[in-house]
Amino acid sequence: MDKQTVSGKDLPTLEEICKRIIEEKHPFERLDVSREDLMELFKEHRELPYTESDPWSVELRTVYTWGAQVKYSEPEPTITWYAGAKHNKFKLRIINQKVKSPTATVYRCGTLVDLCQGPHLRHTGEIVALKLLKNTSAYWHGDPSREALQRVYGISFPSSKQLTAWVKAQEEGARSDHRHIGKSQELFFFHELSPGSCFFLPKGAHIYTTLMDFIKSEYLKRGFSEVITPNIYNSKLWEVSGHWQHYAENMFSFRVEKETFALKPMNCPGHCLMFSHRPRSWRELPLRLADFGVLHRNEPSGSLTGLTRVRRFQQDDAHIFCAMDQLEGEINSCLDFLQAVYSVFGFTLRFYLATRPEKFLGEPHLWDQAEQLLEKSLQDFGQPWELNPGDGAFYGPKVDIQIKDALGRHHQCATIQLDFQMPIRFDLSFQSRDSGAPERPVMIHRAVLGSVERMLAVLAENYSGKWPFWLSPFQIMVIPVGPDAGDYAHEVQQLFHQAGFMTDVDADSGSTLNRKIRKAQLAQYNFQFVVGRQEMSNRTVNVRSRDTRQHGQKDLPEALHRLQELRDARVRNAEELF
Repeated sequence: MDKQTVSGKDLPTLEEICKRIIEEKHPFERLDVSREDLMELFKEHRELPYTESDPWSVELRTVYTWGAQVKYSEPEPTITWYAGAKHNKFKLRIINQKVKSPTATVYRCGTLVDLCQGPHLRHTGEIVALKLLKNTSAYWHGDPSREALQRVYGISFPSSKQLTAWVKAQEEGARSDHRHIGKSQELFFFHELSPGSCFFLPKGAHIYTTLMDFIKSEYLKRGFSEVITPNIYNSKLWEVSGHWQHYAENMFSFRVEKETFALKPMNCPGHCLMFSHRPRSWRELPLRLADFGVLHRNEPSGSLTGLTRVRRFQQDDAHIFCAMDQLEGEINSCLDFLQAVYSVFGFTLRFYLATRPEKFLGEPHLWDQAEQLLEKSLQDFGQPWELNPGDGAFYGPKVDIQIKDALGRHHQCATIQLDFQMPIRFDLSFQSRDSGAPERPVMIHRAVLGSVERMLAVLAENYSGKWPFWLSPFQIMVIPVGPDAGDYAHEVQQLFHQAGFMTDVDADSGSTLNRKIRKAQLAQYNFQFVVGRQEMSNRTVNVRSRDTRQHGQKDLPEALHRLQELRDARVRNAEELF
């Protein structure tokens, strides 16, 4: 079959084909196929001979452009399928050493034979409402040097009504997409010369730094010490932490003077070095280190998605080193920190306790103790929570926090993770209070916003670009009634700008007053200060807000003081409260 590339314009045609298949009610048939029959099934597509190093490899060329990797393992074979189109050529690799199960599950539907464990619907007619969404490209096994694949995404619902509601919600979400908002409000952009790294323009940088300043103000209240750590470390550090063995392919590494170095993808190993650089006493604990260091992760180019998936980012990252008897108090403090921050944004929270996974490191009794402690903290906190058994990190249990935005979507941003392994790997200790003997600290990984980039995207979509006053890059627009009020308008703008407000002047002499006001409201300026001869004489401003409220004339000092109060209180409805 000749290579055929699927494009967006092909989706309606493909969708019609799917609907015809649905109407024809093709059954899904399950078959258990032996290795010999599996080879015979694809015999006509075999192109390469067997080799000693790869005795069960064949090249497949199929009209359906399917590929699969089958691994026969104990006790059951695991099967991973891939779909693609470039050259329509894929490798079926059967790793057959100690085979317990001699068969693989095959499903047949019409002329398509699919290696799959199932289950499936009885027939295609049970698919009621279907819509194809998009097509993308990817690389075989994520390797850019390998074949390019094509993916077609679709969704199905039990009823047409549910599909219509979902499509409507997606359309509303598209209008609030942070990438659209970022472009229309000139907040940020991306460039092909630095993929996955965002360029924040002045207004976007204002939101970014305001978020970080918010967290820093909370740090002062809660006993955190901000630190600055290097961006580049020798790979030996990551070998000690364990990241090199499990995460190296996601790190940017390079050679320097015959040694391998890497950009840091997380801050925790550097904080361990900071803890261990001199002897520690129990009097110093809990030690709370906060870091806004720049992180880099080598994400595949196909997965980069605006601000939600990037290669360069910053976190409100912190690590707490404490004794076991301090752990409960620190967890409670972290939960209170989360509540304080997310209540400002207006988000509701969902908590999940993730417990010991099947493959874990450490002593079971320490895990049991930590899980019981986390459960008690969640119970005492008083918010609903759910158990997520077996989903903890290999180094310790954790509390995952999801937030719900204005569109009803849930986002994973914040996390609280206990870590018993990093202190062991770095041989961290402190002089205990009772005996003076070395004692191992417990490490807490804690992020409230998570990635600042991702949080900015979530907030942009949650507010649909209508930023709350304290966070807004469009706080005040000064509008002169005529040219003779121009100098006074710039004087007002400078006064509020020097007080730390994002302030602009609309000096367009060719536009009417009403048009200027409407333009500022559509641009989501929280407040508009209209100034004319009367305001200039009285040293006042005529205050309006983007919700069309008219607050009347205010003396300059009065307006300045009131806006400072509203900004510093971080209220969500400053336009109403003014």
